Amino acid sequence: MNISDLSLEELKTLVNSLVDDRLRELLGDPDLGLEMGEAARARLKQSLSSSARLTGDEVAEKLGLRW
Repeated sequence: MNISDLSLEELKTLVNSLVDDRLRELLGDPDLGLEMGEAARARLKQSLSSSARLTGDEVAEKLGLRW
């Protein structure tokens, strides 16, 4: 099949799929599939068990970010 044989909707779907795949490659999680270290695992467990939560604004302020 040639690209010229595709309908406009089929072409749009193909382009959207290609762009989505490329963005996933570029912006995906670089640590995906790697094993988590014990220190990181312990911090994550502690964080998840805590009921304390920060808002996005609080995190931004803590990091000196503006949005």
